[in-house]
Amino acid sequence: MVGWFEIPVTDMERAIKFYSDVFSVELHRNKLGDLDMAWFPYDEKGLGCPGSLVYNPEFYKPSDQGSLLYFTPRSGDLAIELGRVEAAGGKVLMPKKLISEDIGYMGLFLDSEGNRIGIHSRA
Repeated sequence: MVGWFEIPVTDMERAIKFYSDVFSVELHRNKLGDLDMAWFPYDEKGLGCPGSLVYNPEFYKPSDQGSLLYFTPRSGDLAIELGRVEAAGGKVLMPKKLISEDIGYMGLFLDSEGNRIGIHSRA
């Protein structure tokens, strides 16, 4: 069970703008020692888990390899958020694609920092 996620960034301001623009959310920036973080909004009663962007170049490196995090868009249709990716400075890797009628749809993109990120919706 996932309880927290962190997305590595090399430029916090650029990354905050990217995720704010793509997902139409406000991230809250915080410093925790050497960590520069920007927290995603989270509703304990809603779906998903809390997480943040994180800058600490000695410990975190953006990557398009490894674990893949999937966001669930607030719009309910991932095509809306994927449509904002390139204007925000990212690259769509996989447009909206049906997984199955039971599971829904997926898409993939590279964020402004070079991280491969997934997005999933039922519609």
